[in-house]
Amino acid sequence: MRKFLVVLDDSRECLNAMRFAALRAEHTGGGVEVLSVIPPDEFNHWIGVGDIMREEARERIVAHFEVFAKWMRDKHALEPHLVIREGEPVDEILAQVREDPEIGVLVLGAASDKKGPGPLVTQLTKSAGTLPVPFTIVPGDLSKEQLEGIA
Repeated sequence: MRKFLVVLDDSRECLNAMRFAALRAEHTGGGVEVLSVIPPDEFNHWIGVGDIMREEARERIVAHFEVFAKWMRDKHALEPHLVIREGEPVDEILAQVREDPEIGVLVLGAASDKKGPGPLVTQLTKSAGTLPVPFTIVPGDLSKEQLEGIA
């Protein structure tokens, strides 16, 4: 089964990336894998405090994922899979794509403000030629109706 890998973070554009991945998976008989990366700088504290912060970050990610997972189950009859990795976001995204042969497409949301598309899109675009899968950049300001028409 081909899976659409979508990155879960706190950005607004993440919502459109999730929608697009779910719609494409539903229409093509694929699956959705949701990746969330905990950056290492969140744990530069004493060992005990770092462990507590790591666990709290994981709990927040799981709670955030469950909102999307319920929507995908109810609306699109999909059962998404969550992967949580720790490290530099771009490195971990690339590692996940390379380690999971079922991933067929990487889906990223792009910001629509004046600062640019966001750090993940900017950095991963530089690696586009060496990725083992294509990636789709979903504009963050597309409406639900526009996404449904495209997907």
